[in-house]
Amino acid sequence: MKAVVLREKGGPEKLRIEEVPTPEPGPNEVRVKLKASALNRRDYWITIGMYPGMAYPTIAGSDGAGIVDKVGSGADKALLGREVVVYPARAWGDNPMHFGKDFRVLGMPDQGTFAEYICTPATDVQARPAHLSWEQAAAVPLAGLTSWRAVVTQAEVKKGYRVLVTAAGSGVSTFAILWAVSLGADVYVTSGSAEKIAKAKAIGAKAGVSYKDADFCKKLQEMSGGFDAIIDSAGGDAFNDIVDTLAGGGRYVFFGATLGNPTRGLDLRKLFFKHGRIQGTTMGTPAEFRAMLDFVAAKKIVPVVDRVLPMSEAVAAHKLMESFSQTGKIVLKNE
Repeated sequence: MKAVVLREKGGPEKLRIEEVPTPEPGPNEVRVKLKASALNRRDYWITIGMYPGMAYPTIAGSDGAGIVDKVGSGADKALLGREVVVYPARAWGDNPMHFGKDFRVLGMPDQGTFAEYICTPATDVQARPAHLSWEQAAAVPLAGLTSWRAVVTQAEVKKGYRVLVTAAGSGVSTFAILWAVSLGADVYVTSGSAEKIAKAKAIGAKAGVSYKDADFCKKLQEMSGGFDAIIDSAGGDAFNDIVDTLAGGGRYVFFGATLGNPTRGLDLRKLFFKHGRIQGTTMGTPAEFRAMLDFVAAKKIVPVVDRVLPMSEAVAAHKLMESFSQTGKIVLKNE
């Protein structure tokens, strides 16, 4: 089969399309003939060697959708021919509060989805929502699941909530907007790009503010009256000011720190007088994956896809990810 292979660090230019052995499903596994896959920030970091546990050669990619074309011993033969979306990780474990010691994300060390075929546990495939194209379905898994756990499980967003989503435009933040809006929340966003704020409004956000504005947190507070939930991926020195915008009993949920750690400590009074909560999160359980896809199907939610490129243009796709120029997901289509 053809696959996007990385044999050494050095950036997207080191990716190559190669012929590699087609995998065979083991016991209780199925093989999926992938129709499309999608990029995440993780995939770019892998190309520059900035990800824990680097190993070469590797076939990256955590997001994929396709058709089950073979089943291993013990797997349900009724899955043969099913159109599915692949759970983007392995071995969450039995504790829904935190993944176990064997947990890992698809695409290193396990083979990822930037390939024509992938083998996966039969329990890790779910039906493709019928209203989604292959490219749209492939855009959902990792970013959708990370934001689903943040918005639904951790922040418990519901109708009438006021929600702030920072860094509008990324794959995860775009899904966070979609989930919160579909749940009936009033959603506000931040971005350094007026275009990305406009695109966030186009999918349901109520208003947005540029984080380049020195008074952006004050403006957010005036607009909203304070947030019941903040979904953040940036961190950095704006952290303390953003926490100030929490309403009483509000939750600050974060899944990344692209701007690093704050250089000043947290004023604990901000939290205990507001009965506020800070919650870290990442990825999600197979049960949350199923619930998310059921929600997508029921609400007819359509992911935001920035562009679709053939797998042969994987280098160009990773360079787009490097530049932070996209809104939503970059998808690779198998030819």
